[in-house]
Amino acid sequence: MSRPFTAELWTSIEGIYQAILAHPFIRGLTDGSLPEPAFRYYVIQDALYLQDYARCLALAGAKSPVDAWCEMFAEHAKTALVVERSLHEGFFQGWSLSPEAIYRTPKAPTNLAYTSYLLRVAHARPFEEVVGAVLPCYWIYWEVGKHLEREGSPNPLYRRWIDTYASEEFGTVVQQVLEVMDRAVEDLPEGRRAPVREHFVTTSRYEWMFWDAAYRQETWPV
Repeated sequence: MSRPFTAELWTSIEGIYQAILAHPFIRGLTDGSLPEPAFRYYVIQDALYLQDYARCLALAGAKSPVDAWCEMFAEHAKTALVVERSLHEGFFQGWSLSPEAIYRTPKAPTNLAYTSYLLRVAHARPFEEVVGAVLPCYWIYWEVGKHLEREGSPNPLYRRWIDTYASEEFGTVVQQVLEVMDRAVEDLPEGRRAPVREHFVTTSRYEWMFWDAAYRQETWPV
């Protein structure tokens, strides 16, 4: 049996993934050194990110050549808006932040760049490229969640976040998307696979940049 396409994709970002694990934002979730303002910044920006990410998933569903995949991505789009919002709002209540205040917050530069890239691919490119672009947000979070769960965290806020992405439920969702990715490209020529690899690497880099922006509490320079 030939090597799955997704295995090739992961190999292509091994260096990026190791850089993510080494980042002080990620390390700080388990050793307790991450300042809570940086985590709060991250959660607010992530809530804004998911508004656009959900629309990308909906577009993936609309472009899907298989009905079951259309249903799956439509459900994932709903989950991104409803379930993830519930996770975030639990944090917001503890910080006495209203949803109105959150959603009036401007996107940070990295967040705007990342979501703009995703939306462009989702609107303009074929199904397999859309899946390649959205896949790192699924897969890297699952891998990071499992890694952090093994490390543990003294901070209950951070543990709650870790538990969400290390969960068996989330892992099942990720595995479904990995299967779709492999099946979507199995009969495609190399010319159609190459852009998928490019999007996957690009959005994996954006995942590192998103956590880095949160750690720095990035603002517009001018």
